[in-house]
Order: sequence, then C-alpha cells, then structure tokens
Amino acid sequence: MDKTRAGYLEGIISVIVNSILFILKFWAGVITGSIALTADAWHTLSDSLSSIIVIVAVKLSSKKPDTEHPFGHGRWEQIAALFIAFLLGIIAFDFFKDSFTQFKNQKSTEFGTIAIVVTIISIIVKEALAQYAFYIGRKTENVSIKADGWHHRTDALSSVVVLVGILFAKQFWWVDSVLGAIISIMLFYATYQIAKEAINKLLGEKPSSELIEKIKNSIKQYDLENIQLHHFHIHNYVGHQELTFHIKLRNDLSIEEGHRIATEIENTIEEKFGIVSTIHVEPMTFNHNSD
Repeated sequence: MDKTRAGYLEGIISVIVNSILFILKFWAGVITGSIALTADAWHTLSDSLSSIIVIVAVKLSSKKPDTEHPFGHGRWEQIAALFIAFLLGIIAFDFFKDSFTQFKNQKSTEFGTIAIVVTIISIIVKEALAQYAFYIGRKTENVSIKADGWHHRTDALSSVVVLVGILFAKQFWWVDSVLGAIISIMLFYATYQIAKEAINKLLGEKPSSELIEKIKNSIKQYDLENIQLHHFHIHNYVGHQELTFHIKLRNDLSIEEGHRIATEIENTIEEKFGIVSTIHVEPMTFNHNSD
C-alpha cells in the first residue's frame, strides 16, 4: 500500500463526509436547542479539521531526507497527532463548560424525529470512517491516521450517547446536560490516548520482544551458541528505523572475521525487516551490563 496516497485518500474522504454530517447535526441541534447534539456536531467538524492536519502531515512526512534532516521527516506524523489531541482537548473543555451551565440553569431540551434520524446516520457513518482509518493506520503504521480513527470512533460513541439521551429526554430534564458532560469526558480520554502514543514515539521506545526474537531467529545460521546479542536500542523515524545492538564473539576470531559477521547480520536485518542496523562487536570475556 502506498503510504502517502492512502493518507491523502483517508483525509479527503474524512473531510467531505464529516462536513456533510456537521451540517446535518448542527441543523438538528439548532432546531431542538440541544447542547449535546450541537456539541456532537462541532465534534464532527473537529474531525474534518483533524483530517486536514493529517493531509498536511502526510505531505510533510513524505519529504525525502535532506542535509538538515538526514533521517527524513516521518515524525511529522507524531507532531500532527499532538495537534489533533490539543484540538480535542479544547473542544472537550468547551462542551463540559456549556453542559455545566445548562445543568445549573435546569434547562431541558425537546427532541424530535429529526434528531433521532440524524443521530442514527451519524453513528453508522462515523463508525465506518473509524474502521477505514484504523485499517489504513495498520497498513501504513501512521500514528496520525490512527489518531484520526480514534477521533471518528469517539464521535460515533458520543452519537450513541446522544441517541440514548433522546429516548429518555421526556423522563429526565437533565439528560441533555449530563450527556454533554459525558461526551466531553470521552473526548478528554481520546486526547490522553492520542497524546500518549505520539509522545512515546517521539521520546523513543524500547524494541519489542517480538522484534528481538525475530531478529535472533533470522540469523540462526551464525550459530547463536557462539554469538550473544544484547543491548538493543531502536530509533524510529517512522519512514526510517535504525537499530543498534551489541554482539559477543569468540575471542579467537580476527577483527576482519568479526567485521564480516557483523556486516552480514546487518544486511540480513535490512533485507528481512527494512531496518538499518549498527552492531558493536565485543569479545566473549568482555563484561557488560546487558539489556
């Protein structure tokens, strides 16, 4: 799958669909005077804004490495995800504030058939968009597209909450205010999840045990009883990954032989995993605190 093309397509589809949904939900919210439904509409519009950020991030991250950025521009994806998280956080705070004010004033809302129909359409369409974004995110490993998928998912869930509220609005005057607060809490949680993943990738992550095991299995032809691998570190630049680790070799091997083995292992890792690796060679008797 072409990562750049897939990112553009996901972003463009999201912008178009969310813009249409925003108009429908905002119209229904104005007619009913519902804060929850209006908040849900602005949540949908924020999806369009986050998708625009995704499109820009895909464009920036696809730029080739240059002298100032020798490892490429892939981390723009994480930066874009942080922008999306920040946007979600602002919207969540605003919704919570409006819900609290409405609850304090004991204001109730009258819903109708229009609100029900629009909300059901929103649930179906937004979950479909979320599934599509998650699929593209898995295929391309683009964290900003995954963040956009979570944005769609929270919008679908908030619409479910609104639908439940519509069904019970006549029995409980406070339901619209409470639903608005619940939606804002859901948005805060999505903000936390998106920011956490992006920050972890920017700060650097420990290589997974699965990756280390796959690397060890891929070089079994070098007789692992006489080669010890340890001290793994991975540097993820999204479009480009670099792995460094240490190997211990028999003391009787020459420098030339040790270099040959290290180079062959590096080539194997790049061919099988697309990761550029750098290996530090040590003698077996060398003491080192291994990871």
